[in-house]
Amino acid sequence: MHRGVVLKSALAARTGIKVRILGLDPGLRHTGWGVIEAEGNRLSYVADGVVHPNPELSLAERLQVLFLEVQALVAVYAPDECAIEDTFVSKNPTSTLKLGHARAAAMLAPAVAGIMVSEYKPNLVKKSVVGAGHADKDQVAMMMRVLLPGCNAKKDAADALAVAVCHAHHRTSVMRMVK
Repeated sequence: MHRGVVLKSALAARTGIKVRILGLDPGLRHTGWGVIEAEGNRLSYVADGVVHPNPELSLAERLQVLFLEVQALVAVYAPDECAIEDTFVSKNPTSTLKLGHARAAAMLAPAVAGIMVSEYKPNLVKKSVVGAGHADKDQVAMMMRVLLPGCNAKKDAADALAVAVCHAHHRTSVMRMVK
């Protein structure tokens, strides 16, 4: 991480400068993404979508697709910061490990571009946007439509926007820890 990137983000967090945030909800089958802008407490919707790697590809090829797609998002939307949902540990260790691979591929693209990547637990994301840590995907999507006028994101894309919103709410604390 470049010190200049961290200092710019810390300054923006304190002064209310407009910051563009890329939120990611990683998965090998569906990786949601969402872009918002935060200016002080004001949030605005920019874009969202989902990356769907072909399930018939090898693991390495699907990871490459995720990396290249997120890298393209970074190039198109030029985020100042990135936030990603932390791994949800399931009962199946193989699934958890594969999710970890997907997270790594998604995190690497902004990191290579020198963009700070913050991680948030799924329960914190849901609690930050819905008020309950165990909210379902439909509740998260509905809140994204309320909080971000113009947004009509569904499921994975809405989850990614929720990660970005969570980061917008918690970024001042994150910046203090990074300094």
